[in-house]
Order: sequence, then C-alpha cells, then structure tokens
Amino acid sequence: MQATRPVTKPTKQRKMVFRAPDHLRYKLFAAPLSPELKASHGIKTLPVRSGDSVRIMRGDHKGTEGKITRVDRKKYRIYVEGLTREKVDGTTIFVPIHPSKVMLTTLNLDDKWRKKILERKRAALGKVEEVVEKPPKKEVVEVKEEIAVEKPPEKKAKRRKKEAVRKPTEKKAKEKIVEAEKEEKPKAKKPRGKRKTKATKKTEKEA
Repeated sequence: MQATRPVTKPTKQRKMVFRAPDHLRYKLFAAPLSPELKASHGIKTLPVRSGDSVRIMRGDHKGTEGKITRVDRKKYRIYVEGLTREKVDGTTIFVPIHPSKVMLTTLNLDDKWRKKILERKRAALGKVEEVVEKPPKKEVVEVKEEIAVEKPPEKKAKRRKKEAVRKPTEKKAKEKIVEAEKEEKPKAKKPRGKRKTKATKKTEKEA
C-alpha cells in the first residue's frame, strides 16, 4: 500500500477538517486528562463525551467546572452545564467551547465500549514503554593494533626558474620605429616643371 504524504497547505488542512467524516471528527474532540486521571488510567488524552465533567483552561471562562450536556460534532463545540449567557432579547443560551480548551476531571464510564478503549490504550502505551526501557545492545568491536611505520620524507623536485626576458626601453623602441619608417618611405620625385636641367644649373653658376 502506498504511503500518503502529510498535507502541509493550510487551505487543504482546513478543508479536511470541515469535510471530515464522523469517525474522524470523534478523534478531533480529544482533550487532556487531569493529573489524577493520568495516574489512575495511565493515559494522556481521550475524546470528550456527554456526562464527563471538565475544567475550562483558557478563554474568558477560565477556571469554571461542570458536566458536558451536549457535544456538537458538526461545529466542533461542546456545551458545559452552568455556562450560559443572555441574549439581547433576554433568553439564556449555552456558551459553545472548543474541546481543546478544556481538561477532563472525571470520566463517564457507563458505556462498556469506552472501558474497552481505555484498556486498549493502556496496553498500547505499556508496550511502547517496554520498547523504550530496553537498553540497546552493545556491539563488541575488535580493534586491530596497527604498527605505525615511519616513512622517510619524500624529496620534492626542484623547479627551474625561468629567465626573465628583458623588455626594450621606450626610447630604443621609438628609435627602431623611426628607422623602419625611413627605410620604408621611398624618395618622392619632383615634378617636371620644378626639375632643373643641366643648362640652367650652368647659367646659375656663371651668374
């Protein structure tokens, strides 16, 4: 059978509570037992029923005690004897209380089925306590003594240092660039009009 994942979405959780069937709603009415009942029955919680006497632990009516007169599974509320309020028109009504806000002081054991539930719960808790009380078995582990042999330290291979390549200075680099430009540039020829012939050169010299 495939295991179901627990629902973590608040909207889905509320939907499950409002749409829960009657046998699951019964479990949601569980309330904690008083210290005296815990000691006598050996149980921590139990669903409330009409006829049980409870003490209110939280809210405006904290500290009041009384018997449960009615259990409303549709609205998840219980009604305690003597806990009433007046309406505007003067009529008195019971104050609805959530079962998580009460503590059971006495149990109504008129029903034989409820006695069986108590016995079954007590037996289940006893089995759980027995499992918890049993100490875990100590495993004997044989430890082999290993003789530590000192190994000689390994010699690390020396790395050769790379020879630093000297970079040419800025002046030398500029001179080389200028020389290269001179070599590359061919001499520009003068136009024919500006060229001096041999005859003109002679006449200039004579003058």
